[in-house]
Amino acid sequence: MLSSAVSSSLLILHKPLARVIRFPIPKLPLSPNPRPLSSLSPAASALTPNAVGAGGRAGALSPAPITEDLQKIDVNPPKGTRDFPPEDMRLRNWLFYHFREVSRLFGFEEVDFPVLESEALYIRKAGEEIRDQLYCFEDRGNRRVALRPELTPSLARLVIQKGKSLSLPVKWFAVGQCWRYERMTRGRRREHYQWNMDIIGVPEVTAEAELISSIVTFFKRLGITASDVGFKVSSRKVLQEVLRHYSIPEALFGKVCIIIDKIEKIPVDDIKNELKSAGVSEEAIEQLLQVLSIKSLTKLEEILGDAGEAVADLKQLFSLAEKFGYSEWIQFDASIVRGLAYYTGIVFEGFDRGGKLRAICGGGRYDRLLSTFGGDDIPACGFGFGDAVIVELLKEKGLLPELSLQVENIVCALDPGLQGAAATVATILRGKGQSVDLVLENKPLKWVFKRAARINANRLILVGDSEWQRGMVGVKILSSGEQHEIRLDELE
Repeated sequence: MLSSAVSSSLLILHKPLARVIRFPIPKLPLSPNPRPLSSLSPAASALTPNAVGAGGRAGALSPAPITEDLQKIDVNPPKGTRDFPPEDMRLRNWLFYHFREVSRLFGFEEVDFPVLESEALYIRKAGEEIRDQLYCFEDRGNRRVALRPELTPSLARLVIQKGKSLSLPVKWFAVGQCWRYERMTRGRRREHYQWNMDIIGVPEVTAEAELISSIVTFFKRLGITASDVGFKVSSRKVLQEVLRHYSIPEALFGKVCIIIDKIEKIPVDDIKNELKSAGVSEEAIEQLLQVLSIKSLTKLEEILGDAGEAVADLKQLFSLAEKFGYSEWIQFDASIVRGLAYYTGIVFEGFDRGGKLRAICGGGRYDRLLSTFGGDDIPACGFGFGDAVIVELLKEKGLLPELSLQVENIVCALDPGLQGAAATVATILRGKGQSVDLVLENKPLKWVFKRAARINANRLILVGDSEWQRGMVGVKILSSGEQHEIRLDELE
């Protein structure tokens, strides 16, 4: 029978949980003229009550008395971040499994990088909004560091570090936690996980075509179709050709891309004003906006001609899309430039055709990123795919899986004296690779059956006295109700 102390503590569990948890805060006694500890001599600071004697250690501060002062702790995680209780963790693991499985199908190897990187890795001169979204600070060694807002710069750093020891092409993927202090909307959080796939060392458009194919494969595995999601495709070279035609300095290219990336977020007049402030002429602005409104590759070819690299690259990509079998998924949209300065060629974004969600994923070619960090440039392309927005899309389409806890066996001793025997049975099954929930207390069978139903156990294994003496255990198949005894050495 439970003691009254234990009983009363269990009763507390039935009370509604408070929003805050209260912890006692110790209060040190203050002298009339307090001085900081650093101002005391070592000898004086050692002479605290109970510092010597009564088992105390010389120089140690005695514990302060516990007072009734309480501090309120908000039980919610910081704004923009998430807890992952078991039901959410099951969903996350399911999603990450598909990230990893698609990467494996395409022959990519997994890598990872520190969540904490040098701030300089993300400070570029193009005026990207990412500079204002960094979680950055100075560490105790006076170094400027930041929580990574994306994975590609870390990848570039690692490629430079490996140098000539890398055998090209490199096909790597990562699933990592990223941080951005930004305005939150549906599917956009300040802390999220991102799936990246990158190909280093391939200059041909076949690399971009393969990356888009991998994302399409992922969508199909989850039940998402081309009527749910599409890809808008363009090239940074389109902008380059327009800017070159109007003699706009190459140095302005990155800044113009970042302004154009806002085209669906702010009014066109604001876009024009920002471009004018950046040094783009009114004539060039009008021509640029005209080109950016084009949704047809044929129309683009009429304006730019077929001699430029931009048109040639895009035509090849659309041709490869037919060969890969995803031509119905992609469409040309000249306004897609992506907001990061390092993209140099083809860029793409996955979008919700229903128009309810922000970009689902995005990527492109970044052939000149490594030189910004002091390395030798290598042709490269890749994409980033956040975990939060895809979950919102799956909810929208009714495609979220039901992921219940499932344990193969539940093992229960029918007598307190057989708890060790039950532990032996559990150890044998676990050694054979089977999951086991061992009932650790003396519980009635009614409770055990409820527990078995909650964890979706396949079998209930009962350890009874008479059976154990004969080297047997009782087995109940919970789906059919079939019961039998089996020898311990035959238990599979």
